[in-house]
Formats: sequence, structure tokens, C-alpha cells
Amino acid sequence: MADVVQPDTNSLQIPSENASTPSSPATARNDCSITPLTPSPSPRSEVRPRMACPFSVVVAIDFGTTSSGYAFSFTQDSEAIHMMKRWEGGDPGVANQKSPTCLLLTPDLRFHSFGFAARDFYHDLDPEEARHWLYFDKFKMKIHSTSDLTMETELEAVNGRRVQAIEVFAHALRFFREHALKEVKDQSSSVLEGEEIRWVITVPAVWRQPAKQFMREAAYLAGLVSPDCPEQLLIALEPEAASIYCRKLRLHQVIDLSLQPITNGLDVDGTRPFDSSFRQAREQLRRSRHSRTFLVESGTGELWSELQTGDKYVVADCGGGTVDLTVHQIEQPQGTLKELYKASGGPYGAVGVDLAFEAMLCQIFGEDFIQSFKAKRPAAWVDLTIAFEARKRTASPGRANALNISLPFSFIDYYKRHRGQSVEAALRRSNMNIVKWSSQGMLRLTQEAMNELFQPTIINIVKHIEELMVKPEVHGVRFLFLVGGFAESPMLQKAVQRALGRTCRIIIPHDVGLTILKGAVLFGLDPTVVRVRRCPLTYGVGVLNRFVEGRHPRDKLLIKDGREWCTDILDRFVSVDQSVALGEVVRRSYTPARVGQRKIIINIYCSATDDVTYISDPGVRKCGTITLDLPEPMPPLPPPPPPGAVGGAGGGAGGGAGGPERREIRATMQFGDTEIKVTAVDVMSSRSVRASIDFLSN
Repeated sequence: MADVVQPDTNSLQIPSENASTPSSPATARNDCSITPLTPSPSPRSEVRPRMACPFSVVVAIDFGTTSSGYAFSFTQDSEAIHMMKRWEGGDPGVANQKSPTCLLLTPDLRFHSFGFAARDFYHDLDPEEARHWLYFDKFKMKIHSTSDLTMETELEAVNGRRVQAIEVFAHALRFFREHALKEVKDQSSSVLEGEEIRWVITVPAVWRQPAKQFMREAAYLAGLVSPDCPEQLLIALEPEAASIYCRKLRLHQVIDLSLQPITNGLDVDGTRPFDSSFRQAREQLRRSRHSRTFLVESGTGELWSELQTGDKYVVADCGGGTVDLTVHQIEQPQGTLKELYKASGGPYGAVGVDLAFEAMLCQIFGEDFIQSFKAKRPAAWVDLTIAFEARKRTASPGRANALNISLPFSFIDYYKRHRGQSVEAALRRSNMNIVKWSSQGMLRLTQEAMNELFQPTIINIVKHIEELMVKPEVHGVRFLFLVGGFAESPMLQKAVQRALGRTCRIIIPHDVGLTILKGAVLFGLDPTVVRVRRCPLTYGVGVLNRFVEGRHPRDKLLIKDGREWCTDILDRFVSVDQSVALGEVVRRSYTPARVGQRKIIINIYCSATDDVTYISDPGVRKCGTITLDLPEPMPPLPPPPPPGAVGGAGGGAGGGAGGPERREIRATMQFGDTEIKVTAVDVMSSRSVRASIDFLSN
């Protein structure tokens, strides 16, 4: 990140990234250039006073896989949340307060448009010309699926050309920044300065630290905030934001799927078809979208009056790209939230249904044809996906008639020229009885076809929720809130009700697609509302400790300046699934291991389990670095201290044989926020380096 000092390779040897861990003690190791002085066993709390919000307005951007949007609130009138203006364009029959997450660059890589404008302009281009333009759709998925994310990671446009991902994300955020600022200024009576605005960007809770840092870097590049004022930007976790908003709900603002028990698609008394409750939900949704300003409760909503202190609930954020689950406990009387189990979920969003549709087309028309059509007629391919998206929203479990999807004329024409036969003949030859051909140029998807497209994704979502529900920490959950764009789907609603309706109450907010956006605004107004979070991974640093014969393996022996050290020891900061309260800090003191050292690189390691001792253990990986600059010459090393004085449980920071000349580096880490924060201080010079760990340079 911008405020982290870059390592100077002249003053510090850094191990090669792809070098395997040496197994011979003769090989010098420099990735552990610090020795611990005072390992403290657990986080300690540093009470930070609740400060008045120093910002005049909070702007939240919900950067979604399929659709995105922004909302804002003035701190003087924080009970009113203003949604963004209606967008130009849009699909027939779909009420929109968010814009599709698609972006268009000109052939010379300049930003052209975002959302409906990008989609419609691309659609209207001449097919030959369209092949030179760069259209990006649902590109957020790439950040979740890339295991080695860096600033150089690339995205592929529909036409196959590649661009750095950070540039594409920055273009999108810059677009939202300009729109939001104009709207905020239109509604503000005073002149707003840039530093008066707090920005909030939402990310899935299951995203790892590199992806969160990536969004922060994109925001810096887009000019939302300066890297010198990192606190002006908050990263909000999507299900957590939804949970914050759900605290405010009143009974008339939700659909309770648990109120009507069902048997074979009918109520118990057999009178009312099941999906009328979904029709009611959709009608309420349409009505609520006519208003652009939402008022929220100043305290907690009446829904919570039924919750006792200590009651638990689950928020399932079912979005375009991921399903994201979080478990919270509400703390009365202050109404703060406590996370009970680390965030879980996976890449099981509504996009899974789109991919299943593409696979079905490949099965009917041949994968080579579909790939060729996408490459040669990219705009027509986008048309086809839009047509499917609109029909996908209307799919419901009790639907008797088929869903019609228009095939673009260029698809029918291109197939005839490419294959020498009609689309209808291809359908007949495929023996796919669940898809029919209509003489009006449409594919007719029967109910069985829609089930086949939806079921793999829905089964994964339900399985994830069920697996979470049986965890001991989650036992006794009272409510399950379904939020996110995919939660609008009657197909998903019915599946979740069938599987879980008897174990807890299933609640769907009316404006379910906007729940995260509203919650992100509330989070920006008060980031202290989530008081306790769970660590998703074990984090620590690699250190040298005094070598103890019989306890440490010989292949970890390192001799430096005539002294025996055990290298590669993982000094744990926090453990996976450990509860960490907001403001709690973990402190360590270290001393440089070499005379004359001018820079210290503290490598951060992580593991998905807690059963690790060394940084070379299976499953442990280097995930980040903190850099501390030591410009002054190092004082000469004092005589060796008596055995056991450095490292281990007995290592002390001051006094003793080490004397006052021993150089002490004190590192402080905070794990209770949505991002990990680090500071390190050279005690001798009181010089501090504020550093969010750099997770993107590995």
C-alpha cells in the first residue's frame, strides 16, 4: 500500500518467492529477520472512545457481481437514506434502482460508459465494430476466483482482449464517485469538501485480505480518497451490512415465509397456492421501489422486540457471484452485534444459473459453435444473456407454462451459415426434450428445464446453510434473513423454506436487493456497531527463537554470529475462529537479528487451521509483509545475554544483560475491524510506520 515502505534489497536479503524451504541448517535464512522479545499470549483491549462522526455525509457503493448502486446519508439527518437516481435504460418489466455491473472501454482503452448505458451502446454497435470495443460483464467474480491476486491481475473483455483488473475496477468506482458527488451536492445546502465525505465499499465476507486490499487500491486509483487518509474509506462486509440494516426492520417491512406451513405446494388447509406469498412479496417490492428516500428506525425495529438478549440469527446474502453467511447475536441494551462463527459461503450465486444456461446451449448447439459465436458476435451474445436474465427472474416453482427466450436473429443466421442447418434441426438432433422451439424464433424452456438450470446452485446454497446450522456455535438460531438479489427468486425462496422452515423463521426484507446498500450506509455512520468479529484464519509472524536441543528439529537450526537459533517458528497473533472485539490489539516486541540492519521486513503468515508450529508446516503460507525503516545506524550488539533471555515465554524487553542499547521494535495489530490494521514502532527513536499489511505483492 502507499504508506508501506518498500524493501531495499541492498540492505536486506529477501528469499526468492519460489525457493523451496531449505532443509539444511547450513543454508542461511533471512525471512525471519526478527527475534521476539515479549510474545503476549492473547489480544488485549484498547478502549477507543466513541467519537462524533467527523464526516458530513456517508456514501456507500454496493459493488455487486450482477448489479451495483450507491446510496448516501447526511450525518445531520442520519435516519434518512437516499438511494441513487433512476438510471437511464433498463429492462422491460424489471424495476431497477441498481445498474448492471458492466463496463465499456473504447478500442483505445479509454472509459466510455457503465451500466445500462454501456450495455445499450454496445448492443447498438455494428457487429464488426463491436469486436474492437472492450465490454466487461460480471467481472467482480474474477477477484474472488483468483488465488494469486496482484495489482497486475488481468480481466478478459468479451472480445478476448485483456486489461489490468485494477484499471477496470477504478473506472467503475470513478463513475460512481462522479454520479454520487453530483447528487450529494444537489441535495446539500452547504459546499462539501472532499474530506467531509466518508466512502464505504461493500465486499463479500468470504473474500480474503488480498481482495479487500485490491478494492481499497482501486478506490485510491479512482480518486475516492487519498492513500494519506485511509480512514476516510471503509470496507464493509456484505452480509454484515445486511445484518446491520435488518436490526432496523419493522414487521410491515418483511415477508415471513414461516407463517404459512406448506404441504405439497398448498397451505395446510389446502386453500391457497404456495406462491401467492411470493406474489405478495414481489408486489411490495415494486411499491417500495417508487420511493427513493428510506427512513430507518433510530433504535432497533419492532422485529427485534421478540429477540431476547443472547438470541442468534443468520444472514444469508445470496448475490450474483457468491452466497455469504454470517451469524450474529444481538447485544442489548446497546443494540450492538457480535459475530458467533467465522464467515462462510462460496461461489454459489445467481451467475451459476447463467453458466448452466450457457452449458445447456453448448449441449444443444456444440461448444465450438457457442465459443465462436461469442468471439465473432459478442454484442449479440450479450443480448442473449440479457434475454435469459429477464426470464430467469420470473421463474417460479409452481409455473405451468414454458418460459420463452428470444434468440437474436444473428444467432439463428450465424448457426445456419456455420453449420448448414437450422436451429430447430439442432434442437431435434440434441434429443433435449425439455427445451422446445417456437416458430416465433424463441427457445421454450419447460419447468423441468428451469429446474435443471436452478437446482445445482440452489442445492449448494441450501447445503451451505444447513451445514452452518448444525455447528455448535450456531445451535438455537431463531431467524434466518434471506437478502441479496438472488433472494428475490421464488425458486430459491421455496427451496430454503422447504429445507429450513421448520427449524427457524425465514425473513425476507421487502427491498431485499437494496438491503446491503442501506446497511452499508448505516455502517459508515457508525462503524462500531459490530463489536465482536471472528478471525477467518490463523495469523502470525515467522521468528527466530533460541534453539533447544531435543525440542526443536535439527533441520531448523540456524547459526548466526556464533549463536544457535531455531528458525521458522510461527509466533501466533490470533487463531482461526477466535473472537476479537473491536479495538482489541495484539502486541509484540522484537529486536533485529543482525548488526547494522537498516530495514526490517516482518513477514505475515496465515493458515486455515490452528494446528501449526512452523511457517514451513503444510497449509501455512506467506500472505503479507510489514516494512519498518531503521534509518539510524544500529548500535553495536551487547555481549550475549544468559541462556533463555531471547525469545520463548521468558523473553523480556528491558533491563538485564541486554541493557538499554538493545533495539526494540514494538508491533501492534488490530483484527477486530473488517480489514487488518498494523502499526510498528521503533522504541528507541519513537518512529512509527502505520501499515495496513501489503497482501498484494506475494
